Amino acid sequence: MKMTGAAAAGYLRKPDPAHAALLIFGADPMRVADRRQHVIQTLVGPQGEEEMRLTRINAGDLRKDPALLSDAIKAQGFFPGHRVAFVEDATDGLSKIVDAALADWQQGDAQVVITAGQLTAKSALRKVVEGHANAVAIGLYDDPPSIADIEQAIVATGIAQPDRTVMEALVALANTLEPGDFRQTLEKISLYKMGDDTPLSVADVMINAPQSAEVDVDAVLDVVATGQADQLAPLLRNLAAQGVAPVTLCIGAMRHFRRLHTVASDPGGPAAGAGRLRPPVFGPRRDKIVRQAGGWGRDRLERALTVLTDVDLQLRSANTAPSDALMERALIRLAMMARR
Repeated sequence: MKMTGAAAAGYLRKPDPAHAALLIFGADPMRVADRRQHVIQTLVGPQGEEEMRLTRINAGDLRKDPALLSDAIKAQGFFPGHRVAFVEDATDGLSKIVDAALADWQQGDAQVVITAGQLTAKSALRKVVEGHANAVAIGLYDDPPSIADIEQAIVATGIAQPDRTVMEALVALANTLEPGDFRQTLEKISLYKMGDDTPLSVADVMINAPQSAEVDVDAVLDVVATGQADQLAPLLRNLAAQGVAPVTLCIGAMRHFRRLHTVASDPGGPAAGAGRLRPPVFGPRRDKIVRQAGGWGRDRLERALTVLTDVDLQLRSANTAPSDALMERALIRLAMMARR
């Protein structure tokens, strides 16, 4: 079966050991590896690999010897407990092997966990797993982590539940870092606070945060389009530190809001408009565009484009006002418009 959204996020936090297989795929190898690591550790426990209840199978080796997966599924170990057969870097070329192994799978056999890169909707490997009654396929996209994901990562590193201000700083940090980098930062914070009973502060977070934390223009625009004005300041500071010029940010904002305007103006509605975008967009990114376009509506998007056109002219003129301040003011105005 195919799993998306909140259901997928919940499943990755607490996978079902009764399922025959789980396929995790996505364009970001680090994001896929991070989720896979948590899933396998949840299924077999911290001693699973030492107790030989985890079998790792490289995709290249499996192509040469298709029996490796079936043997790993059926093999019985010396130690009791749940067993996992992990296939890494799978491609559509392994779809028939996976299909045959799952067809022979029975309760009590090792659970199969498969990771892959970006797979299209027509992917043979996806069809095998999604079409199986007792298997789950989950695609990971470049969406920011949810509050639940961040809270889980905080608990995993032993940090006491922070107050609201510190939590907002951690959320902003999580939106600018890769999942693995964010987890390492939390571990660093945990070590930094060891033996210190005082509450975690924003200063503690910033001292341990990577100095070169990167954020892209799209992340800022998503915050603006969803009306999260309170999250703009740290993201804009990071962009400025990376050397992103206000004119570049303005161009990106105009491109984003023009796309939303195109989608919102389609006679068939935002969903139909998103389907006509070129280049096409898929998955949660497409859902996000539909949601934003529907929330803004054509008229408000036209007003937003007017705001951006005005600030673009100011940025390119001989105006002596600070360009960073002009752009930040325009984005805050847009974020407030999104709330109305």
